[in-house]
Amino acid sequence: MVGTTTNAAAAAAAAASAKQSTAKMHRRSRTGCFTCRLRRKKCDEGKPSCRACKHLGLKCEYKRPMWWSNAGQRRDQKELIKNIIKRTKLQEKNTQGISMSANTPPSLCHSLPTSDTYSEGFGCTRAPSVDSQISLENYNFNPISTPDIFNSASMPPPMFTPSFQHPGQFTPYEVDIKTESQMFIDDVPTRRDSTISTFSTYQAPPVVGQPFPTENWIQQDYYESRRESYAEEPLDLQVFDFPHGSFSPSHQATIQVDECDQHLLNHFIENVVRLIFPILEVNQHGSARSDVILPALESNKTYLHCCLSVAAIHLKATERIQGESIDQDILRHRYSTVSELCEALNRDTDHAHILEATLGMIFFQCSVGRPNDSLPDIPWHQHFQAATSLVHKLDYPAHLVALNGQPHTRPPFNMTLASWIDILGATMLGRTPAFADTYREKLIADAPSGLIDLMGCEDRIMYLISEIACLEALKLDNMDEVQLCAHIRVLGDQISMTEPPPGSVANAYSSTGAIRPKQLSRNMSAVFRLAARIHLCSLVPDFDRTQGSIANLVKALSDAMDFIPAGPEGFDRSLVWPLLIAGSVSLPNSPFRKMFADRAARMGEASEFGSFGRIKELLKDVWRINDDALANGDKQSVHWRDTMRQKGWDFLLI
Repeated sequence: MVGTTTNAAAAAAAAASAKQSTAKMHRRSRTGCFTCRLRRKKCDEGKPSCRACKHLGLKCEYKRPMWWSNAGQRRDQKELIKNIIKRTKLQEKNTQGISMSANTPPSLCHSLPTSDTYSEGFGCTRAPSVDSQISLENYNFNPISTPDIFNSASMPPPMFTPSFQHPGQFTPYEVDIKTESQMFIDDVPTRRDSTISTFSTYQAPPVVGQPFPTENWIQQDYYESRRESYAEEPLDLQVFDFPHGSFSPSHQATIQVDECDQHLLNHFIENVVRLIFPILEVNQHGSARSDVILPALESNKTYLHCCLSVAAIHLKATERIQGESIDQDILRHRYSTVSELCEALNRDTDHAHILEATLGMIFFQCSVGRPNDSLPDIPWHQHFQAATSLVHKLDYPAHLVALNGQPHTRPPFNMTLASWIDILGATMLGRTPAFADTYREKLIADAPSGLIDLMGCEDRIMYLISEIACLEALKLDNMDEVQLCAHIRVLGDQISMTEPPPGSVANAYSSTGAIRPKQLSRNMSAVFRLAARIHLCSLVPDFDRTQGSIANLVKALSDAMDFIPAGPEGFDRSLVWPLLIAGSVSLPNSPFRKMFADRAARMGEASEFGSFGRIKELLKDVWRINDDALANGDKQSVHWRDTMRQKGWDFLLI
């Protein structure tokens, strides 16, 4: 603080401080009591006690308590309140509707719940699972002797649609982000500010036909207290070797950012983080924040600039912000990211941090931005060339192969992310994946790389997509057609070996409405498997998308999408590549097109940006060109890759 020399200045400062304090009190009053704020619950702001606190016998505090400012005390207070709620519910369950005695209630309690405000009977009985089943038949491959490449497959639509989609079986938590900024005048530090923002990982998805019952906080408490009974599948914890240490929910991250960028940081954490690793979030709730993103924001300045640039792009795309200011934010942080990456590469140090930021520059762009973005940027595959060099310097491929056959091993997280980009990115360019030899060794050893845990597709299928990409690169290099067809036959048989037993693809929701992570991955793997078949078929000489076998494959993929949760909180954005592969060869009357339009409509504005928004526009152009050609009797179709080149697009569509 800089002292003042005049009474007028002191009075002004005091008045400003009083005004600020009054404003804070008003803000607090408007956001409810501190007990409800701690529990992240809806507060009706009743006086002297709100309804939520009154019904559960909690102390209702509108005046800022001492424990609020201390993370440790706040955590202890939350645990204390949690124990009181459990004890209260246990007492009510034991009484089974009998009036409770007038004994002294637990500490912090003012009243006990009554039968008209809380019923333990809600959700006590569980209906049996009514999962639908799907049968994916094995396909007989014979590309030379018959024009029909695969036999047809049929899939029934799902029979069960949950009436209540529970947001998950894991307890939501909050993270405090401390932001520090400092003002300099003529290179002399004059002022230093520090602010703390709290972000919650709890986000309830909307339910089709009705909004989430935000007033029914008791129902949410009940699900949270019983979440262990809903876990119908064992989850694998600590799947990856993360680049940073453990980051507990109570940890207060200190992220240094300029005051003008505070809104970008807040927007990134509140709105962008949840878009980036949805499958990892389903498998390990909160892991994307606590193990990947927040530690990197705190310790990696280059990564921070990358995320701020991505936040600005998302703001521009979702809130339709136009003008020079938002574009300057995007370019300023994009330039800072690239500059610091170049400097770090020249120093040839901190390889793990550089790789982390480089992969962020590549992958995060897939979640934000609209197809018509025209601001200058470096193509993703040029960034990936640097990433490939860094992966080799860190010796990740050799380390990944060394894990083959070892139980309870954890692959490096950034190597798994790089592998996903590498395999699908190779199909974007018609090239061989950079680490194709590594994936081939993993395929032979039948060893995982964490791809299914991070992105939802079985590792073996991803390895085979890598092999298909290698084969396409050889075809584009004028490979002999007889050899080409022989390799296609072998890969077709390899894909058939990954087929699961009948009935493996089923409804991804449990009977309680919670997502079953492993079932979701089985369903997503089925979609990727069908897309891999279609992609392999497209390599056959004189490929004809009007063949019945191809139409059947596209229909099978369309039917499999019925088992993927849809909507803004669904997983269509994680299936961009399969949707592109199948959609590009779909005919005008194909059920794929109706399925795609329906799911895009259910996503709402979320279907307009990111990779999903880009393939939505790309498929429109591909369909227009190919449908016109087909109407004129021309069965030759334009490849989606050629359409991208004509439009000047250089996107990574994954």
